[in-house]
Amino acid sequence: MNRERELAKAFIDLADTYAPQFGPLYLFNRLVRSCPRLLEVDAAAVMIADARGTLKTMAATNEEAAFVELMQLQTGRGPCMDCYRTGRARGIPDITSERERWPELVTATTEAGYRSLHAVPVRLHERTLGALTLLNTRPVRMAPDELDLAQALTDSAALSLMHWATEPRPDDVITRVRSAIAAKATLEIAKCMIAAYHDMTIPQAGRLLADHAAASARASPTRPSPWSTAPWSRP
Repeated sequence: MNRERELAKAFIDLADTYAPQFGPLYLFNRLVRSCPRLLEVDAAAVMIADARGTLKTMAATNEEAAFVELMQLQTGRGPCMDCYRTGRARGIPDITSERERWPELVTATTEAGYRSLHAVPVRLHERTLGALTLLNTRPVRMAPDELDLAQALTDSAALSLMHWATEPRPDDVITRVRSAIAAKATLEIAKCMIAAYHDMTIPQAGRLLADHAAASARASPTRPSPWSTAPWSRP
């Protein structure tokens, strides 16, 4: 499939609010999955603010990308946090250059295998809901047209939330998105419990949970797995 068709398919997929199981988790998973195909990036993740204004990871291409997000959440500092607070794109071509400023984030990012980090805001009209993180395994400065495309994909996803909501008003959409954030917290608790019980890392626990969800779905195809909303459990 050529790039033009890939682009067209991506925007159609993001606009398809009638897809089975459509919801914020499903939508943001589609968004992050489209990024490595359409942009010069190796991984992506989305964070959205909850009712208290605290960012929560909604979807990631892999557990390592989610872990990088988690470190920003725990420290309250990083390019994605800056992006959310200002509503403007933020880019760090080489994260190691920021070791003095963000020592914990730099260590976590490089240990996860990434060297550069860019972020674009998730916006619903004039309101910033969160941020899309774009990661590369090598130092790279994303071209302006690449960032523009990332922003267009993100804006398209945010607008799809308006069509999905019963009452397509920004406040109502945000309320429903925050309900999805609360539901996803159950998955995060489950991962932490599995990691503690089996003495493994959070990424390993996430993969174990995804494998269990996939096996359960195959064993009972007519009954959806209780973890079927997990973004990493989708193809």
